[in-house]
Amino acid sequence: MASDYRLKEALPKLTKRIVSTYDTLGTINHLGHCPLPRYEQIISSIADLKEILYPGYRRRERLHMGNVTYYVGDLIDGLHDKLTTQFARALRHEDRVNDGVDCGADQVDYEAKGQAMAIDFLDRIPDLREMLALDVRAAFDGDPACQNIDEVIFCYPGLEAVTVFRLAHELLEIGVPFIPRMMTEWAHKQTGIDIHPGAQIGRQFFIDHGTGVVIGATCEIGERVKLYQGVTLGALSFPTDRDGKLVRTTKRHPTIENGVVIYANATVLGGQTVVGKNSVIGSSVWLTKSVPANSTVTMEKPSLRIRAESAVPEVTDYQI
Repeated sequence: MASDYRLKEALPKLTKRIVSTYDTLGTINHLGHCPLPRYEQIISSIADLKEILYPGYRRRERLHMGNVTYYVGDLIDGLHDKLTTQFARALRHEDRVNDGVDCGADQVDYEAKGQAMAIDFLDRIPDLREMLALDVRAAFDGDPACQNIDEVIFCYPGLEAVTVFRLAHELLEIGVPFIPRMMTEWAHKQTGIDIHPGAQIGRQFFIDHGTGVVIGATCEIGERVKLYQGVTLGALSFPTDRDGKLVRTTKRHPTIENGVVIYANATVLGGQTVVGKNSVIGSSVWLTKSVPANSTVTMEKPSLRIRAESAVPEVTDYQI
C-alpha cells in the first residue's frame, strides 16, 4: 500500500500543539540559555574516576609503576576540566531554581566555584581509595563463594553501587548540587541497588547479591555492616508542614550500628528506629522499632504444607 503524503500536511499543526504544551506544562521542559549538567559527561566522569580508583581493571591494560603516573595524571587533568564545567552548571541551576537568579547574571563566578569544588573533590581520592579497599576486603571476607579480590572488583554489583555512592557522597559533602543524585540513580539503573548520596555509611560495608536494596537519604550505617538482596532501609512516614508540604529536613530513615547483618528482603523503617550493634535481622522481617545490641530478630517459622501425589492423598505439616 502506497503511503499517502497528504497525511503529512497535519504534522505542522501537531507540532504547534506539542510546542504549546511547553508553555502550559512548563514544569517538565527546560528551555532557554542556562544549560544543565550533561548526563553523558557525568557518566564519563564516573568511568574516569573508576579508572583511577581501580587502575588496571578496566580500560587500560599493562599499567605499572613506570607509566601509571602519566596515565592517572592525564585522567586527573581531564576530570578537572569536565567537573569544573559540570559543577558550575549545577551551581547555576541551583541558584536559578531556588533563588530565581537569572541565568545571564554575573554576580557569581560559577566557573571559579566549580573549579574550587573540583579540586577539593579530586583531593579526596586517596582517602576514598582507602575506604573502598576496606569495602572490597569486606566483600571478600563476607562471601565464601568469592575466590579472590579481583573477582570482587570485576563482578560484584554491590561494590559498583557502593563505589558510585562514595563518590557521590563526597560531592554532596562539599556542596555540589544535583550531580550526586544523577550519579547514584545511574548506579541504581546499572545494579538494581538504590543508595541515596545523603546516607551516612561507615567502613567495611558489604552488599551481597544486591538486587532490590534501598537505602534512604537520612540513613546512618556504622562499620562492618552487611546487607543482602531486597533489604529496605526506608521511611516509616513523611511528615508535612501546615501547608501540607513534605518536611524534607527530618531524619526519616533508620540507624544501623556497627557489625549488623540484615538478611534478604528485610524491611527496617523509621528515623527513630535503631538496630543495635552486632544484631542480626532475619529474612523478610518488618521492623519499625528499635532493638538493643546483640539482638536476633526473626519471623516465626511458617508451616510448610506438602500434598503427596498418591492414590490416597497424604497431607503432612513440617515446621521449617
